[in-house]
This record gives sequence, C-alpha cells and structure tokens, in this order.
Amino acid sequence: MSLNDLAIARSIPLRPLSEVARIMGLGPDDLEPYGHTKAKVKLDMLKQPSNKKPAKYVVVTAITPTPLGEGKTVHTVGISQALNRIGKRACCVIRQPSMGPVFGIKGGAAGGGYSQVVPPEELNLHLTGDFHAVTAAHNLCAAFLDAHLFHGNDSKLDPEQITWRRVLDMNDRALREVEVAHGGSKNGTPRRTGFDITSASEIMAILGLAKDIHDLRRRLGAMVVGYATDGKPVTAEDLKAAGAMTAILKDALKPTLMQTLEGTPALVHTGPFANIAHGNSSIVADYVALRSLDFVVTEAGFGADMGAEKFFDIKCRASGLKPDAALLVATVRALKMHSGRFTIVAGKPLPDGLKQEDLDALAAGIGNLQKQIENVRLFGIPVVVAVNRFPGDTDAEIEFVKQAALAAGASAAHTSTLFTDGGKGGEDLAHALVKAADEPSSFRLLYPDEASLKEKIESLATKIYGADGVDYEPEAEKQLALFEERGYGRFPICMAKTQYSLSHDPNLKGRPTGFRFKVRDARVAVGAGFVYPLAGEIMTMPGLGKVPGGARMDIDADGNVVGML
Repeated sequence: MSLNDLAIARSIPLRPLSEVARIMGLGPDDLEPYGHTKAKVKLDMLKQPSNKKPAKYVVVTAITPTPLGEGKTVHTVGISQALNRIGKRACCVIRQPSMGPVFGIKGGAAGGGYSQVVPPEELNLHLTGDFHAVTAAHNLCAAFLDAHLFHGNDSKLDPEQITWRRVLDMNDRALREVEVAHGGSKNGTPRRTGFDITSASEIMAILGLAKDIHDLRRRLGAMVVGYATDGKPVTAEDLKAAGAMTAILKDALKPTLMQTLEGTPALVHTGPFANIAHGNSSIVADYVALRSLDFVVTEAGFGADMGAEKFFDIKCRASGLKPDAALLVATVRALKMHSGRFTIVAGKPLPDGLKQEDLDALAAGIGNLQKQIENVRLFGIPVVVAVNRFPGDTDAEIEFVKQAALAAGASAAHTSTLFTDGGKGGEDLAHALVKAADEPSSFRLLYPDEASLKEKIESLATKIYGADGVDYEPEAEKQLALFEERGYGRFPICMAKTQYSLSHDPNLKGRPTGFRFKVRDARVAVGAGFVYPLAGEIMTMPGLGKVPGGARMDIDADGNVVGML
C-alpha cells in the first residue's frame, strides 16, 4: 500500500535546523527558533555587505491549471532538491498556505510525495503566526476606522464610501456581507460591510512587497480605507493606525526557515492569492536566500498569465531583482482538459477519457502550453518545461508534450518524477535549468511605469491573454479615470481574473482567440502599489463545500494530526 503525503513526511528523519541554516550561511544569531523544526530569520543580515555573487534566480510557473493543480509546489520544492543533488547549493521559497482552503477543498500546500516542505502539518496550520498577525493588523485598522466614525469623524469619512472590510483566515461564506453596529448609538455607526479571507488583505500583499520595516510602515500608512464626502482619500495614516499595525507585523516581516524532505533549505513567507493579488512569496525572503546560495527557486501562483506575469511586472519591479530562468510545469491531463472535451472537478474522480491515451485531445489542448511558453519568453528569460508524469500517462503522450514545448521555444523539456522519486526524479531538469540560467539575460518588463493604466491593461490583455482588445464597463471607465487623476497612473496592474482560463471567462479553455477582454470594475491598493481591475466575478471570501477537507482531520492516540494530506 502506498503511503500518503503525511506518512511519507513522517517516515524520514529531519536534519537539525542548524545544519539546514548553515547551508544558507546562517548562524545561531541569525535565527529566532520556534521549536525544533522552524525558525524566523532575522533581517539584520540584509544590512551587512556581501562579497558573494548573488544566486541564480528561478521562478516556477505552469500552464493554466485544472482545479486539482498541476504540481507546481512539488516542483518548486523538488527542483531545489534536484539542484542540490547535482552539486548546486539551492533553496526553495514558497508562500504559506491559507488555512481556509486547507480545511476546505484544496488541502495542504507543502508539496507532495517525496518533494515536500516538512513538517507539513505545521506549515499548513499556524506555522509562526504570520497569518494571524496580518488578520490582527487588518482588523485593528477596521476597529480604528469605526472608532473614528463614532468619535466625531474628523476626516468627514463617508460611510457609503468605506472600502476597508474585515478579514478572517477561514472559508466562511456567511460573512461575505454583514451589517455592523446594531443595538443602539453606543455601538457605533450602523453600515453594511463584510469579510474577506486574510490572503485577500492588502496588508498581505504589502507584507510580500515590503523591502524592510520602514518600507512596510510607509506602505501601511498609504493604504486607502475610504473616501471623504468631498472625494478625498482617507488613509490608515489619517486614522493614526499605521504605527500600531507595523508593531503587530514586526515579526511577521521575517521569513520562516524550514526544510525539505532531503534537508534542502526552504523559506516560507506571506500568502497572497494570485487571482486577486500578486500571488508570490515575499521580496525579503528572496533577498535572504540570494545572498549565499547558488540557486534560489521561488514559486508564482497559478499559470504564467497570472502569478508569473505578476512576479515579473509587480514583484521584480518592486524588488529590482532580475530572474535568470523559469521552470514551467505541464501535465498531460490538464492539456487534455484544455481540448474542451473533459471537465475536471475538484473532489470528484477524473473522467474515464482522461485515463487513456488520447493524442488527439492532447493536440487540441496543446495551445495552452504554447501560449504560456510564449508568455514567459515575452519577458526575455529562458523557460524549461517539466512534464509532471502521472501513472496513467503514456510514453507517446509525454513525448508529444516535450516536442511541442521545444517547438514553442522552450530551452529544454524533460519528464519529471519529482513526486515519486524526490530530487532524483528531476536531475535532468536541474541540469537544464543550470544551462538555461547561464544564458545571457535580457529580462524586461511588459510595460513602462509611465504608460497609462488603460495602456497597461491592454498590453496584458492582448500580449499575455491573447485578446483582440478590451471592453470597459462604465464603472471601470470611471474608476480608472479617477485613479489617473489621483496620481496612481504609474502603478502596475494586478489583474483580478479567473485562474482557469487565459481569458476572463473560465469556460474558454486551451488558447482562446477572437475574444475581447472584459473589465467590469477597478480598485486600487495604494499601500501595495498596484491597481487591480476586476475581470469577471472574483471571490474574496471562499465557502466550504458539503464535505470539507477538515471533516477528515483529527488527531490520533499520540496526539498527531491525521487526515490532512
């Protein structure tokens, strides 16, 4: 009987964390231990000069995924193990998972099989409390806001134009829309508001993009919580909440050091979703890793049109870092789904047609892989394709995908068995990445800061998504014009759209053409420093299914978590 992920994780002894830290050039004075398996990394080290050449910087992305995911975290973790196996000191950098999806339908996000960050139950639950700190800081700002209304409202904040909601790190549909301050005047100003999940908080995005504690403080103060009756933005600084929020987040700004099953260092930090935020781990975690290693492997959420584009255009723009190569994960099952002939639903068995060889369906869906390779190449960096092998895949199907990847411009394409074999199953990929990262770098952003917001949106829609153009609903037109007028026109675009299609419509599979991209609204995250247009309906507070994953979880006779993975 095969072991599940949790059993695999517990079957392999962990290395002492001090040994893992030494691989990164970190000593005891650089760490703040949280038990024996994880530690915060102090950021004082970033102030010290370093004579070492920075590590090669690799981003892991994917084709447009199915609701099951295609193994991107497995490859972020696994390829760092493979690089170590071929003699390159490497580290992986991943986001901390949100507990809501862990208890919902998604399950854990530590990787899987023999390519995991361990212990997975600690990573997937509270870790070092960063999510709770973001929740507390966000809701502190909300409490300051309601107190401001109650105590005279000196800023003339219009209750009908308050944009700051509350957050909770749990899937809870009952809190999407709520009314507050009922029960009499002593309880405040009654108004309609709601909750988002913590990953959707602007503070989570800020924590990922801040370069140091002072940058964090500045960004928190710039957050717009609503608008006054004269239209003037009201900020967290105006509410005098930013200093206290920074105090809450002081330790949350430090990345957490863990390890993979093979003892490779892993930095875990921040958790913004990629369909409503920038979907990448933190800048400071990358700064820490790049100082002392040969390779740093970081993960971007969802497909190359989503997290990778935001990695390039938002995260790299903010950090000043330039990636050297990308690893793009593809699966046979997802490419067959992109033929439009099969539907994959999380929590349900795969359609029978996906379990047998079907080169015709593969050919019909291969355009998605071709377009996502093209998307990465638009930024001027080489891309290596990993074909994540599943048990039902045939040799002919794997070879078809590899040849298509090479024809589309990939530097290399190899079969991956990182899930079943750990780092050994990705050594060919590791050699290919080393070679690709040594190619001359010509990294470039998709658009310049000075382009208008509409020009940036249209660049995304036509060059990345493949649309013929953009249609704006009246509310989007109004908001974008207002943002330009208020001086936000230099901000990059963080598109909020479905992760299940290159387009705005999740039903358009493969490589859709002949469509116009539809933007229904636009909002701005001034502290995070981006404008996020809304394309389609984007859920900022998920709900639990009829039988959520948490229903399987419990503890055993020894008090260990079971049923998570």
